[in-house]
Amino acid sequence: MDLSVATFWWVLAGVAVAAELATGTFYLLMIALGLVGAALAAHLGLSATLQVVTAAVVGGGATALWHWRRTVTEPSPEPVARNRDVNLDIGERVTVTAWEADHTTRVTYRGSSWQARRQPGVPEVTGLHIVQAVEGNWLVVAPLTH
Repeated sequence: MDLSVATFWWVLAGVAVAAELATGTFYLLMIALGLVGAALAAHLGLSATLQVVTAAVVGGGATALWHWRRTVTEPSPEPVARNRDVNLDIGERVTVTAWEADHTTRVTYRGSSWQARRQPGVPEVTGLHIVQAVEGNWLVVAPLTH
């Protein structure tokens, strides 16, 4: 059984779609579009060089266009130290009983004693605080009423 060149491109496009379904990498669908373009070029009788160029231009162009669209329409995520999607400690409440001379404190959180410092620009007050960020093993806190 002889496979035509167009069938080769269609099979590659199918493999790219299957790989996308297995990995969830949407960019593989853009590559599959390029492979479909090459299959259509093969059906039109274009040379192998033009088929490869079509795959590269369509697939690469679709990938670049999709990436550009994502960067323009989606807001950039918070830095990891302040991103609640990454660190579930952010937004939790702790109680500050006293501040040290070096502007740090120790708080009990999740059954352990943690070092904490205040968020820049907020007053050093005691009482209920919110975890604003986690920097290494330090909690950055701000008063609840701030």
